[in-house]
Amino acid sequence: MNVLDILGTALGFLYLWLEFRTSPWMWVVGSIMPAIYIVVLYQAGIYADCGMEVYYFLAGIYGLVIWLRGKTEQGEQVAIRPTPCRTYVWLALTFVVLFVAIAVFLREFTDSRVPYIDSFTTSLSVIAMWMLSRKYIEQWWVWLVVDAVSSGLYIYKGVYGRSLLYAVYTVMAIYGYYTWRRRMNAGSQT
Repeated sequence: MNVLDILGTALGFLYLWLEFRTSPWMWVVGSIMPAIYIVVLYQAGIYADCGMEVYYFLAGIYGLVIWLRGKTEQGEQVAIRPTPCRTYVWLALTFVVLFVAIAVFLREFTDSRVPYIDSFTTSLSVIAMWMLSRKYIEQWWVWLVVDAVSSGLYIYKGVYGRSLLYAVYTVMAIYGYYTWRRRMNAGSQT
């Protein structure tokens, strides 16, 4: 395990703690951590996840702006809430398009030995991050799947610090869901 992997893992735990607290600071940490993991994941040959870190960096800035403003571009209040039913169709279509596009790219243009699993976790992460920016509570279940699958992928690719982080994320996604649900039901958003 290299120093960057350890530092990224430590920032990942800080990010998780801030996310539980629905602190806007999570977005700041969530913009620093990807810069570190771009290097780690590129060295491990996990290219889609490496590219995903660029998205995480940009999403961190976007999420911070949305959360600090308190409203989405459509003027909706950013509060912990259930995902609207009509949104699931859009999310599913987005996932399928991203999965196919990334998998084809990885298979045809890189030396990735894990194009489909890398595409799966990357595509689902895009969905989960967007849901998080909207404070949709079900984002925790999406992260649970991403985290469990990613943990195994990182073990396979020898990125052990990140594997440990994602194993903890897997368990903590359940805790996060119930924490957010309590806050949502109580009307408390911070």
